[in-house]
Amino acid sequence: MKQTINIKVPTEWSAITLRQYLKLLEDLKTYGDTDEGYAAALLHNLCEFPPKYLYGLEANVLSKIKNDIVTFMNKTDLPLQRFINIGGTEYGFEPNLSNIAYGAYLDISKWDTFQIDANWGKIMSVLYRPVVNKAAGLYEIKTYTGYIDDDTFLDVSMDIHFGALFFFVRLLTELPNATLNCLKEVPVLAPHIKSILATNGGTMLHLSNSPAEISAILMKSLNSH
Repeated sequence: MKQTINIKVPTEWSAITLRQYLKLLEDLKTYGDTDEGYAAALLHNLCEFPPKYLYGLEANVLSKIKNDIVTFMNKTDLPLQRFINIGGTEYGFEPNLSNIAYGAYLDISKWDTFQIDANWGKIMSVLYRPVVNKAAGLYEIKTYTGYIDDDTFLDVSMDIHFGALFFFVRLLTELPNATLNCLKEVPVLAPHIKSILATNGGTMLHLSNSPAEISAILMKSLNSH
């Protein structure tokens, strides 16, 4: 008897949360030594598809899923979203990086890497804080107190996370000309922000390729079955 299984295939990063993405990275690290493991991890984490049914998928269905996933996974250079809504509360991205609180700088720089990993939710908790005032196109966010609430950002979608990450990736590439395109109210970067970007630039640029690498692995894995 055939069994009908509904497969939810995401078509954009807004359908994937940080929690799902981190679990995907964890599963790829654990099960990624085989093509079957890669395919099962990707489909399970992104499509909520039970790995035990992988071999039972029809070839044309598998091909369609593969194409849809690969298409959106290659699109990671997303724009910064200055305002996001979490649980009915409006959060704003740090509006003045040139004058960021010293405590915020210390908390961002204390991790060895600046990339989307287990510490990324903590970094986002520093960069995004509740909006307390908006006027004439400007805004103010809650004063940084040192409180880290990374759990709040685990269920925020990856389009927002990639947007924040690539904001800094773009800044890194623009530093020689001291150009800022994403936040016009920030004229220059403070020296300590420059040092963070310079120190972690190699890691960040490597990360920017990781979704494409995962896509290539997915194609290899699915085409082998």
